[in-house]
Amino acid sequence: MEFTKTPGWLDWYAGPSIPKFKLPAGAVDAHCHVFGPGAEFPFAPERKYTPCDASKQQLFALRDHLGFARNVVVQATCHGADNSALLDALSASGGMARGVATVRRSVSDAELQAMHTAGVRGVRFNFVKRLVDFTPKDELLEIATRVGQLGWHVVIYFEAVDLPELWDFFAAVHDDCGATVVVDHMGRPDVSQPVDGPEFALFLKFMREHKNVWSKLSCPERLSVSGPPARNSEQQAYRDVVPFARRVMDEFPERVLWGTDWPHPNLKDHMPDDGLLVDFIPHIAVTPALQQRLLVSNPMKLYWPEEV
Repeated sequence: MEFTKTPGWLDWYAGPSIPKFKLPAGAVDAHCHVFGPGAEFPFAPERKYTPCDASKQQLFALRDHLGFARNVVVQATCHGADNSALLDALSASGGMARGVATVRRSVSDAELQAMHTAGVRGVRFNFVKRLVDFTPKDELLEIATRVGQLGWHVVIYFEAVDLPELWDFFAAVHDDCGATVVVDHMGRPDVSQPVDGPEFALFLKFMREHKNVWSKLSCPERLSVSGPPARNSEQQAYRDVVPFARRVMDEFPERVLWGTDWPHPNLKDHMPDDGLLVDFIPHIAVTPALQQRLLVSNPMKLYWPEEV
């Protein structure tokens, strides 16, 4: 089956630089994806976009190039609730990848157990309206309760402006379902606003009031207004995102993760150099101890607890 990419879709950057920052041994890229290949793993009919192919082999090659040891592969919305490409990547990883799936209410207990055996450790709820259709919240709460019995966590993806509307639901997932909640990309703050402004303060309050909420300090390329520097420039990349990520890192060092977001879905203006994204890390985790927490200790606790 052939698929035509969504107009304006950028292919991932095929020549990433070697990072100047040396990752600690055992570092985990805790947020990345596989897309297809469409001929082998067709994209979902209900998808909102058609991506470029981004295979497990290409993901693992990037892992090795950047210096990561492990991956957490997050189900992409373009595949809907068909987790076949995700499970195939986990199977090929030799135990060095874990997964975050998308499931529907109709999923059977046997299917959930099979995914757990394959390495899935979380389920993702997406609230970004341009990417997914609405799923009733009672259905999501039912799913959260069921996967919690397997020890899975719930990943939530939303935009900062929607947090007031979603607050009570997220609190129910955390409090009533007893689930660990992991927020994608710091809740997508508007980094043109002050880091001490009311919007980001609400997100920090949510983390303070709910002690089992984690955050990924990822996607500066998606959040930045200043953008990347020119290639081979000494200027710091995505510098306007640093104060936000550092604030979360400093206040919640035991509840943060980091990931590349490769192959960077739905970026329209530029495609980042993943080597530069790795070089962003020491600007937000400024000591070796914090880097160890962000890249090794925390993701291992969440995804490979049996090895900790």
